[in-house]
Amino acid sequence: MSVLDALRVPEELSAREPAEQRGPGRDRDSVRLLVSRGTAVSHHDFRALPALLRAGDLLIVNTSPTLAAAVDGRIGTARVVVHFSTRGDDGRWAVELRDPDERGTTRARAGAPGVVTLKGGASLVLEEPLDPSGTRLWWARVAADVPGLLDRYGRPIRYSYTRKDQPLAAYQTVFALPQPGGIGSAEMPSAGRPFTARLVAELVSRGVQFAPVTLHTGVASAEAQEPPYPERFEVPAASARLINAAKAGGGRIIAVGTTGVRAVESAAGPDGVVRPAAGWTDLVVTPERGVRVVDGLLTGLHEPEASHLLMLEAIAGKPALERSYAQAVRGLYLWHEFGDSHLILPNEGCDSMNCSGNVW
Repeated sequence: MSVLDALRVPEELSAREPAEQRGPGRDRDSVRLLVSRGTAVSHHDFRALPALLRAGDLLIVNTSPTLAAAVDGRIGTARVVVHFSTRGDDGRWAVELRDPDERGTTRARAGAPGVVTLKGGASLVLEEPLDPSGTRLWWARVAADVPGLLDRYGRPIRYSYTRKDQPLAAYQTVFALPQPGGIGSAEMPSAGRPFTARLVAELVSRGVQFAPVTLHTGVASAEAQEPPYPERFEVPAASARLINAAKAGGGRIIAVGTTGVRAVESAAGPDGVVRPAAGWTDLVVTPERGVRVVDGLLTGLHEPEASHLLMLEAIAGKPALERSYAQAVRGLYLWHEFGDSHLILPNEGCDSMNCSGNVW
């Protein structure tokens, strides 16, 4: 049995509020950074990131904005919360229905859904499950302009480990850009959250490059750890050129978030060359598939049973991943979207004599 199978993350290690409500700010002492190089683990503050990278390295960043994707509604007299996940090419939306609870959060809804009347009076008709083998996400037609509906009545999706509702601004990263048609991510591409404009400027001044890509994340509720559904993505031509040039020049390609990995690996051929691409990706990165482009990953801490860990294992290897997660629990790192960060770098001979930071 894997160490991760037996790993238990104590409930008190769930980050219940944004970093700026715990301390000085998003990239200051309130966000910690666990760094893995092979099985060597060191401990830093997130503001140390520029010193851990080098000129010629390239960060892949996701420009998808977070939507206020949760809207109240009713089925008959019963209250429900609708999570808007993804807009399809035919104009329908993939949605998840959940029951509100007394804490202001939600739980998975049992039973067959019906017609939903949304806040503001618009109706939503569920037509078919997104996946024939399950009934969690449904394709639905909505008698309203959904981006306008979300702007007026929506709020960010919130799970039970958070202390209270937060404004939409708390779920936006510094890399987020408005998207055509008002689409975006149902859940925050949270690996980019600790970055600030000041930190980006410092990285650029040190010769670190940025390649923007877009991947709109769908709903991934805390109760279900199934592989991700297909998601809409784009790797622009300029970013493809930057990635290929950095790799050819010996720079390390480091994705900021699992979404960045999914996007760029979807645009890479078997030869490892990244080409411009846009559309839908159903790629699931596993140790068996491996990675063709990325050398490292900056991400949050994921539940031990989450499918994301297969991607982390593909990049870092199982021994490194098991050691880093054991150290994260031991070091009281914080989990989830408002939590601490984990930087996976290539193993280049780092040991307790040449890694900066506190090494365990």
